[in-house]
Amino acid sequence: MPSESSDRILMYGADWCRDCIRSKRLLDGLGVDYEYVDIERVEDGADRARAVSGRTNIPVVVFPDGSHQVEPSDPELRGKLEALGVVA
Repeated sequence: MPSESSDRILMYGADWCRDCIRSKRLLDGLGVDYEYVDIERVEDGADRARAVSGRTNIPVVVFPDGSHQVEPSDPELRGKLEALGVVA
């Protein structure tokens, strides 16, 4: 079971969500090591995403530094990855 206190990036999303598809495409394209939690398939996935963000919007991307982004644009997500040193 994924943990929010991981040293990996954790992304909550759903297969039908366009923003989730876009964020997954960016992470995959950059070769980022992350864990994906499908909120439709993981029993408490939606509740866990809401507990992190306080919202029902997805994707919710949780970073190793404890911060998170909700529905990030590609530039926002890439900027955070660069700031963390995950990508150059």
